[in-house]
Amino acid sequence: MSIARLISIHVGKIAPLGPERVPSAFVKDRIEGAVEVKFGGVAGDEQADLSVHGGPEKAVYAYALEHYADWRREYPQHFATLQPGGFGENLCIEGLLESDICVGDVHRVGSSRLQVCQPRQPCFKLALRFSDNKMPKAMIRTGRAGWYYRVLEPGQTRAGDLVSLEERPNPDFPFARLVELISFGKATLTELKRLQNLSGLASDWRDRAREMLDQHEHPGGDAEA
Repeated sequence: MSIARLISIHVGKIAPLGPERVPSAFVKDRIEGAVEVKFGGVAGDEQADLSVHGGPEKAVYAYALEHYADWRREYPQHFATLQPGGFGENLCIEGLLESDICVGDVHRVGSSRLQVCQPRQPCFKLALRFSDNKMPKAMIRTGRAGWYYRVLEPGQTRAGDLVSLEERPNPDFPFARLVELISFGKATLTELKRLQNLSGLASDWRDRAREMLDQHEHPGGDAEA
């Protein structure tokens, strides 16, 4: 892991999004100065639909600064929105990509300790944000989806703080591999068995691994004779 640094912090309030005026806190404002990071997320950040957003395993959403240059080159029509905070992240980080982290990594950011627990799976609100239905599939295809942290220790952080690796419980399980295994159905039985009990992994991803493992071991088990 190279030197990584927190570039900016962003929080959002629930407001209508897109022509359908869907309630969402996707659009976020940049916050200056010290910010509290709590077990539930960054202070002042809201979620409109708690069934799919927020919670302890989606407490803080992080995104790599470097990705924005790629997005602006590929989608110049969205240049104004493709700036830090544009994808709705709480933390925009420089020097840390999905390929640099492993599932369960623990990072120190300011005085808070955060654990990498799952990737983002973009929903229709990403398309609404950019008025472009291609964006969700592009995020999945490119792997530039960012990651969610759970908060192990609340604390304060501010732009400019270093993002340092404190623990790596799964050095043999790169984060990018997790996305490939589950999202694209390319997991082996051995990998699924490992995923269902992988330290630090979000519970819904462990459940998904168990479901896929059960389908492998009992194909057609629910079908009627």
